[in-house]
Amino acid sequence: MTRLFSAVLAAVIIVFAAPAMALPEGVDARSEGEGPFNRLVIRGATLIDGSGAPPFGPVDIVVVNDKIAEIVPVGAPGVAIDPQARPAAGAREIDASGKYVLPGLINLHGHIHAMESGQHVPPDYIFKLWMMHGITTVREVGNEKGASFSAALAAASARNEITAPRIYAYPFFGTALNRAVNTPEEAREEIRAIKKSGAKGVKFFGAPEEILWSALDEAKKQGLKTTMHHAQLDVAHADVLDTSAHGLTSMEHWYGLPEALFDDKTLQDYPVDYNYMNEQDRFGEAGRLWKQAAGPGSERWAYVRDTLLERNFSLIPTFTIYLASRDWMRARRAEWHEEYTLPSLWKYFSPDRNAHGSYWFDWGTEEEVAWRDNYRRWMKFINDYKNHGGKVGAGEDAGYIYETYGFGYIQELELLREAGFSPLEVIKAATLTGAQILGAESEIGSVQVGKKADLLIIGENPLANLKVLYATGHIKLDPATNKPIKVGGVDTVIKGGIVYDAKALAAEVRAMVAAEKERAGLAPGPMPIVDFEYAPQERQTQ
Repeated sequence: MTRLFSAVLAAVIIVFAAPAMALPEGVDARSEGEGPFNRLVIRGATLIDGSGAPPFGPVDIVVVNDKIAEIVPVGAPGVAIDPQARPAAGAREIDASGKYVLPGLINLHGHIHAMESGQHVPPDYIFKLWMMHGITTVREVGNEKGASFSAALAAASARNEITAPRIYAYPFFGTALNRAVNTPEEAREEIRAIKKSGAKGVKFFGAPEEILWSALDEAKKQGLKTTMHHAQLDVAHADVLDTSAHGLTSMEHWYGLPEALFDDKTLQDYPVDYNYMNEQDRFGEAGRLWKQAAGPGSERWAYVRDTLLERNFSLIPTFTIYLASRDWMRARRAEWHEEYTLPSLWKYFSPDRNAHGSYWFDWGTEEEVAWRDNYRRWMKFINDYKNHGGKVGAGEDAGYIYETYGFGYIQELELLREAGFSPLEVIKAATLTGAQILGAESEIGSVQVGKKADLLIIGENPLANLKVLYATGHIKLDPATNKPIKVGGVDTVIKGGIVYDAKALAAEVRAMVAAEKERAGLAPGPMPIVDFEYAPQERQTQ
């Protein structure tokens, strides 16, 4: 990790004895969901299977326990279905006539913050926001409590003891042994400890060269996947060409990528009064980085793209987490904040020099225009990489910068569409490609016989309009009444054969937020734009 984060993390890490730990504060034993069943049949759906194939249906899907056992075409659209052509009845049946079935969505950049974090949000709040949006798998890329916390929650989710997506833990490098990592051998010990915790991978920010290269080498030996936020404090010796050459398998955001595309300099051109610890400086200048890089069609662009392709490197852009940088006013007023953003999280988002990502000290038109240009250039590289066969996955990094969990993920899908992905390519990035990046494509990522029954059912066609995936739905005009109506939102989410009512999960989150707003003395409706007093209460688990 960078020197910036090492001291902070060392001070707050709490190591648990995994995996048999009691559930932490803010995580209740599962009370939602039914199943798995010895035979579950989903009837009459149109299937978008995640492989890139176009929709087809109607189909009946048979789930036995936690696996997909049959996918049976049962006719043609608009034609009555012959009952004799359908699979036998199951212990539980779901009528999905006129609805769409997709693979469970895979969020490749999530954080599970503990109650005592700066955000003061219970993990159950995060889990339910993810699940109600059809997210059945999350790659958890670090938290304040370290490797054992993530791995224990992953184990509890795998045993279906909690209402949560399946979790692939990628703890921060430096959080397993609860001590500073100062030598190559200590780096190797840290990686071995991460492996022992049960984690599937490691998240890096940066480190001195000899430590970072040793850690990456040991991760490869231990069979751990790796990802990295190429922090500016270490990118001079560790851009994406350097790290991928030493075995890094994927990257977050885009730091380290434009630096690899420099062809007239070796370091970013900073203002002389720049200070990385001033977050408006940090994020303001980040929005001016891509214009310093070589552009499409250049020799350097092709070299970086093709080198990463040869190394089978994966990109998780997380476009959504910087969206407020190009339109802060719109991000603040997103309609879901009213009912789905906890007061403590809203407080964390607000301008504050002590909170990461709350860098709105004096954010104006010049910063936003620079970020809009940044996005245009960044999106061109991501789309070009996909078009040449590279793996691009979907992740949100929500919990910061006015991004609420789950909602940020659906925004990410819309932003992939803006970048040039077709609707089917967006769904594939969110499902099968995500599974491939995790190395889990034999188990999840597409609707295929033999794979885990991770599915979502929705009444609207997400290929026609990704907005229908938001839990807040989509407003359109009803031609029969000439009045606006709200449609959409996931109806049902199935994780490993366990059937959850997604709209009931959404109602639970709304009730949680309403109760906290009442306790904080906040009126129902939009959150205050200016500061307000809020002291998070101790939460009692059920």
